[in-house]
Amino acid sequence: MRAAFSLLALVIVAAIVLSLVKKQAAALKPPAAGASAASTALPRPQAVGQQVQDSLNDAAKRAADEASAATN
Repeated sequence: MRAAFSLLALVIVAAIVLSLVKKQAAALKPPAAGASAASTALPRPQAVGQQVQDSLNDAAKRAADEASAATN
């Protein structure tokens, strides 16, 4: 009888684990086709890099201008 309950408990635990795995696997699937249209609206990495570089250059120029104004 103890063996039957142990086996039944293992089957129940296995069912719960498999159910959780199924939910996690469904969450990992790629987004639907409608969501892929939104991902095409992302900027290109080169454009983002150029914007960052321009911002850094502007900040460096302002810092240099402030430093030269402080010494005068």
